Amino acid sequence: MQIKPFEDRVLVEPEEITESKSEGGIIIPDTAKEKPRKGKVVEVGTDEDLAKNIKVGDTIIYAKFTGDEIEVENKNYLIVSKSDILAVIIS
Repeated sequence: MQIKPFEDRVLVEPEEITESKSEGGIIIPDTAKEKPRKGKVVEVGTDEDLAKNIKVGDTIIYAKFTGDEIEVENKNYLIVSKSDILAVIIS
């Protein structure tokens, strides 16, 4: 299944949260961690200005508490508006 966002939105696959331990060896549950604010662009909307700056495969940083979470074929995605994209990571 393919998802094509409308207008100034991008479909993002958020970076996965890995289990971590504190310095004292306490396991920190996923629910106590902040959600990732970085992800890989899977699809770009139809906005021409957006398409010039953001490409499929780019890694972006987006604002906290943004976007709409969806699940497709057992994978989690986030639909983020252009205004909530803070930066593109250039490697």
